[in-house]
Order: sequence, then C-alpha cells, then structure tokens
Amino acid sequence: MATPPQASPGYSRTITPQMDSLSSKPDQSAMSPAPPTISSGAPRFPPPISQQDQIPSPSIKLPTMLSPANGVKTGSSIPHMSTPPGPPVFASPVRPAAVPFRTSPATPQPVAFSSASSLPTSSPPYFSNGSVELQQQLPSAIEEPVPDGKSPCVLFSAHKVLKHKKQANVPSLGFGVLVSPGRDTSPGPQVIQRDPHRCHDCGAYSNLHSTILIGSGQWQCVICGNLNGSEGEYIALSKEELRNFPELSSPLVDFIQTGNKRPSFVPVTDSRTSAPVVLVIDECLDEQHLQFLQSSLHAFVDSLPPTTRIGIILYGRAVSVYDFSEESIASAEVIPGGASPTQEALKALIYGTGISLSPMHASKEVAHLIFSSLRPYKLNVPEASRDRCLGTAVEVALAIILGPSADFSRGVVKRPGVNSRIIVCAGGPNTYGPGSVPHSYTHPNYPHKEKTAIKWMEHLGREAHQQNTVIDILCAGTCPVRVPVLQPLAKASGGAFVLHDDFGEAFGMNLQRASARAAGSHGLLEIRCSDDILVTQVVGPGEEAHIENHETFKNDLSLCIRMLSVEETQCFSISMENRHDIKSDFVFFQFAIQYSNVYQADITRVITIRLPTVDSVPEYLQSVEDEVAAVLIAKRTLLGAKSNSDAIDMRTTIDERVKDIALKFGSQVPKSKLRRFPKEISLLPEFLFHLRRGPLLGNIVGHEDERSALRNLFLNASFDLSLRMVAPRCLMHREGGTFEELPAYDLVMQSDTAVVLDHGTDVFIWLGAELAADEGRSAAAVAACKTLAEELTELRFPAPRILAFKEGSSQARYFVSRLIPAHKDPPYEQEARFPQLRTLTTEQRTKLKSSFIHFDDPSICEWIRSLKVVPPEPI
Repeated sequence: MATPPQASPGYSRTITPQMDSLSSKPDQSAMSPAPPTISSGAPRFPPPISQQDQIPSPSIKLPTMLSPANGVKTGSSIPHMSTPPGPPVFASPVRPAAVPFRTSPATPQPVAFSSASSLPTSSPPYFSNGSVELQQQLPSAIEEPVPDGKSPCVLFSAHKVLKHKKQANVPSLGFGVLVSPGRDTSPGPQVIQRDPHRCHDCGAYSNLHSTILIGSGQWQCVICGNLNGSEGEYIALSKEELRNFPELSSPLVDFIQTGNKRPSFVPVTDSRTSAPVVLVIDECLDEQHLQFLQSSLHAFVDSLPPTTRIGIILYGRAVSVYDFSEESIASAEVIPGGASPTQEALKALIYGTGISLSPMHASKEVAHLIFSSLRPYKLNVPEASRDRCLGTAVEVALAIILGPSADFSRGVVKRPGVNSRIIVCAGGPNTYGPGSVPHSYTHPNYPHKEKTAIKWMEHLGREAHQQNTVIDILCAGTCPVRVPVLQPLAKASGGAFVLHDDFGEAFGMNLQRASARAAGSHGLLEIRCSDDILVTQVVGPGEEAHIENHETFKNDLSLCIRMLSVEETQCFSISMENRHDIKSDFVFFQFAIQYSNVYQADITRVITIRLPTVDSVPEYLQSVEDEVAAVLIAKRTLLGAKSNSDAIDMRTTIDERVKDIALKFGSQVPKSKLRRFPKEISLLPEFLFHLRRGPLLGNIVGHEDERSALRNLFLNASFDLSLRMVAPRCLMHREGGTFEELPAYDLVMQSDTAVVLDHGTDVFIWLGAELAADEGRSAAAVAACKTLAEELTELRFPAPRILAFKEGSSQARYFVSRLIPAHKDPPYEQEARFPQLRTLTTEQRTKLKSSFIHFDDPSICEWIRSLKVVPPEPI
C-alpha cells in the first residue's frame, strides 16, 4: 500500500483563511505484568471450506478524515488511564509557494502499525493467529485488494508490521495505535439498525475481512478462525449481493441497539439542550478577577439553549444555592461548608419552595441578576489563605441534579437519563471542609492531608460518574490551585481540568464550549487482536473493566476499557508488541466502542483493520508515520513525568531513545563507529526535540501547576491537539492575506513578516519590527493572523489563549522559546531548511541575525550529534 508523501526540503504550503477547506494535519513506559497465557483446547479452526462457497473480502473506499493518562497496562491488573478536542480543519487552499520550504506533512493519514512498546512480552500462546490457517485453507479469501490500516478513528504508527519479534519489539521506537472512540467522521459511518453478528467463540464482530459461505450464510472470524452462523442473513446468490451489508463493505460501522435490549426505544432530542448545567463559582475573588468572571458568565448564559436547565452555586466558607423563583432579587439558601451536607439539609433544599434548577427560557434574567449581584472578597486575607469549601459545593450540586429522585433515607440513588454537567469556576485551592488541604505547604501534616484530600476528591468524582454527571474544573488567576488535589475530581468524573491566566476571553470561551460539547455515557472500549499481537499498555480517559463474558463467549480474550465519558476530544494511546514471530501475511485488529449517545440511543461502533506483515526493516520504516509515532512516544514518556524532577529524567530517556533507534534501525557511517539516524523517519527527531524542550517537559512554563495540568490534558487529548502540543505549527503571512507553512525554526523571524505559531493550548502572533513600523501593512497582517488563529481553534477544547506581540518585546520570548534554534548552525544547514536564505544579501542576513534572541539551547543538529548520532537527511 502506498504511504503518504513524506516531507522534503522542497515542500511548502500556502494557506488563505476563510476559503475552501484544506485537510490539515491537526491538530508511554511503565512495567506491565504479562497477560495470562492462552490455554490450549480443541482446534480453533473449522475444516477447510470449499472454494465455490467462498466470498472474498470486498474492495472498498474509505471515508476521508475530518478534523474534529494515566496508563492502563494489560494483564492481571491494569491501574490507570485519563481530554480535549483537537484543532479543526481550517479553510486553506494550497498554491505553489515562490520559495520552497521543508515542513511536516499536513494531514494525518489514517495510519497503520508500528513495533513494540517498552514493556516485556508474555510467553508465546499455544495457538497462532488464525490468519495463517485461513489463508492456507482459503486462498481466494483475499483475492481482491482491501485498503489496510484505514479508518478515521484509528491511527496506527505504521502501515505494516514486522514479522520478527526481536526486530518488532524495539521499545525505543515502539508500535501502537491511537483510537478516538467519539471522533466525528466525514462522511458519517454506515448506520445499522439491528444487532451485530458476533463470533460465538471470541466475541468478535463480523466485518469486511470475514470469509463468507454464501450458500449457508456462515462467516469465519478473523480473530480466532471460528465458523459462525448468521441466522441465514448472509445467504446470497453472489458476492456482490453481500456488499449491501455495511459491515461487510466498510471498516467502520455503527450499530444502533434495538430488539430485546431496548424494545421501546424512541429517539429523543439532543440531551445537551435539556440536561442540567450547574455552575459552582468561587466567591473569594478580588475585584479585577471578579469583573472578568462576571463578563464571562453573562456571555455564557446568553449562549445557552432555552431548554437547558441551569443551577448557580457560590462557595466560600459556606455554600449558597441560588433560588430562581425570586425574579427581582438574588436570593439563596445557605449551607455550612465545613462538612458534607446532612441529609436533612439536602431534603430541605430539594423539597423546599425554592427552585434550584430552571430552564433558561424562564430564568435568563434572574441569572443575569445573580451574576450582577456578585461582590469581591473584602477581608484582608491572602488569596491562598481564603476559606473555600469547593468539595461541599460539588456535593450540593450533585444532590440538586439528582433532585427528588434520590431516596436519602435509604441511600438509594436513581441515575438520571441524561448526562448532566457541573462546571466549577475556581480562583484558588480547596482549603475548607471535606477534600481540603492546609493553606500553606509548610503545614507539618501537609503531605498526609494532601493524600487524604486526593482520595476524597477521586471518590467524589466516581460518585458523579455513577450519576452520569461530568465535572469540569476551569481555574483562573494567579493563585496556585493545588492541581494534584483538584485534578482527580475532574478526571474520575470524565471531565476536564483547565488552567487560565485570568477569567477573560479564553476562560469565557471554554465555559461555553464545556457545556456544549457532546458527551456519551456508559462507554466501553473492547480491543481484540490477532493472537500474534499483545496489548501492553493503554493511556487515556478510562480504566480497566472486568467484564465476564464467558457465559456468552467462551474464549473472549479482549481487553475492555471503561470510558469515563465518550467525547470527540478524547483519544486512547495503545501500545502493542509481537507475542512471537509472525508467520501470516496479515494481522487483524478490531475495536468495538459501546456507549449511549446524547440522544440516549445505545450505539456499538465497530472498527476492523487489517495490516500486512513484512520481513524487511527498510520497508517497515517506510511505512512508519512520524507524527503518530511521535505522539505515541510522547504519551508513554509523559506518564513518567509526574513532577518537575521526573520531567528532567524523561528528557534523558528521549536522548536514549534517539540513540537506540539509530543503533537498531540506523545505518553505519563509512569509516566511522557512528550510526546515522534512519532517513525513513527523519522527521521523528524534530518532534522529539520539540517535546524535550517544550512546555510538556521543558522549562518554558513557569509554575508546576501549569505543567501538571498540561501533562494531564495531553495524556487524554485527541491526536490533533496532542500533535500540536508536542510540535508547534508555524505559518508565515504573505502578501494578499495568504499564509505559508514553514518549519518551526527561529529562522522564520524576519523583520518584514508576521508569523502565527499554533502550539495547541497557545497561539502566538509575532510581528516583525520592520512590518510593525508600517501602520497600514501591519494592521492588515495582524487582522489576517487573528482570523487564521480563530479558524485554527474554532472548535478546539480547551480553547487556547491567543497572544499577539511585536519583535523585541518582552512577550516575544513566549514565541522564540518554542522555536528550534537554528541561527548557530552552519550556513549550508540553514539553507537546507530554508532555501530562500540563498537569495538574501549580506545586509539582509545581518538584519536577520540581529532579530534573534539568543538562548543557550543547542540546535537540533547539535543535540543529535551530542548523542554520538549522525543526523538524518535532510536535517
């Protein structure tokens, strides 16, 4: 299968905002116990099937891709797992650039398989994958070509799999897949309104790679080789007739569960327009922060659909639950915040005369009145020392959402039918009541109290998840919020934790996007692979689910992950290894996602991928997707960066990883002991260099709260956003309002240009000094840059901050620190990356050098050479 074109020194991209869309490349190593050995039994494959009854796998065309942790280790025990959307595809036609530049490929192609994680393999199973026997017995089962490794929701790190275990299981490069269960697809998936056909032995689903006996309607499982019946449904006169079944013609299908499970199912309106949204607001804010917050809150209620039910709670030393029955005055019930609310207090609140949840069409004016009545904190107490009973406030919010359906006397909780959402607007740490920590880190018992608070918060988050309630925590301001304590509350409920500089524009945008984003519930991800493949680690927003399917499927060996929520913004990073040398020509992977969507319909999304196996290492390396491999490596690495000191250690592991890849896959340099990094994956060092010096592992983000929040966000993030958080995307403004995509090197800082740098959670607009001096041109350039920045981040959650500044300003360091320093490289290396430098005069070169802010960081070539590795071409 042909691989997507790789970047070359003569490649460039030009972009114009707000025009026809251009597909743009949007936006793990803990030890794991080996999974149990598969026990032997009766032969797993049926007798050979007569050739005249076979139906070969159909040839298909796939939908094109739309842009829309915590680790989990397989085996006997899997702790772990951990969300945000990626940048959308933006409008941008391509035209040939006047001067060619090298840049990374722009659109992620659904990718294939790569080798090995850093975890040990288990002992070989007694049975080999069914694909060997299947191909021996049924040679015509693969007569027609089927696209391999193609699905918009699944991105493998390579298009092919190495057959030899020793070569495949090289932990430094790794092999795995990124799965986005809730990702939107274009065109949409085939929808089937009936129950799927499943293998009676292993539980796998029938799919386009299954061999069908058209005379009897039986189909052979690609995972275990078992022959299954279809209740006559697959009986056909010809193979063309079977292609009318979506599951036999597409790698991705959605089944809507009907029949015995939900016989009375009736579609309902989007639950996002009717589910409760409860705002839990910090009332210990200074005047400046409060003014920004009030503006964001007013805009938020104006953006809500009229049927959305809203609740408003304030917390400080006590919890205030506002009453919407009072139309001319802001009135609230007050509950003490020093302890969890009593059953009597909650009964009085819920069964009282007040209205705590009200639809927007009836309460918008009251909500505006409540927000206008908020007053700044008056006491002379430092921000970090103010009493905030955030834990109690969330408990009260959960009780309000449950409402009279909760039987407090018997402790019975009925789950609401739709997903509810609590949005916490916090300006400081939880320092009072349950789940609180001392005001100061110097408290003699702080470590113990922090550990207790973390456990309490995680327990509260799990309670919210059981109620189908997602808790998003949006923090802002200059006061440290103690991220390790609050993060588990959002994570365990399936929500997001986001930090902001203030309560201004970015905060307000995230407030609106948090309430509007789709969230499915009761999600379960099942992973099934050929026997040759072993899943070693999962990173993402979920936890291992122990599902007993043995009564239904006697040999179901799937890995099941319970998803905390199902959103387009999420992604699971799955690392895999070869169990043993592979003898078959193909390996199969099937991902089944079961969840209830926002319309309360039960959906089963089934994605089946077939990848070819190869003996040749160069052929395998040619199939590696640098971007997907980089994101997989980054997620495995970030799992170990739980503190600043850990992050320093992880930077060392990246160095060792580059050296090992060169040793295992690189070529020997003539007349030298050095090895050259493999040219087939020449972009990978660039991504890893960005990773080790960027905000995730580097020192360019100041406070540990910020670094911790970014890492947790990254571990759950979609491929699109993850890639941008690892390596920024650089776009230079050209005359006529177009943009040219360039490598993110400091050589882009040319005084007569404007540059947009998209780094996932931040977008920077840099204006050169010469351009800034021309008022008319600079105004047009800045306007075009802001338009592009808004397009790039239109659907992204969390919404990034967008900063604009001029060359030479103090804020310009935000921009420069994220670019790869290349000004110290020899001219020939600079010109290899930026051919336009060859046309510059001596005066222009001098002016370009004067624009650099000099850091001590080495260039990428210096870094690679310091590892005793020869850089790949064209680096």
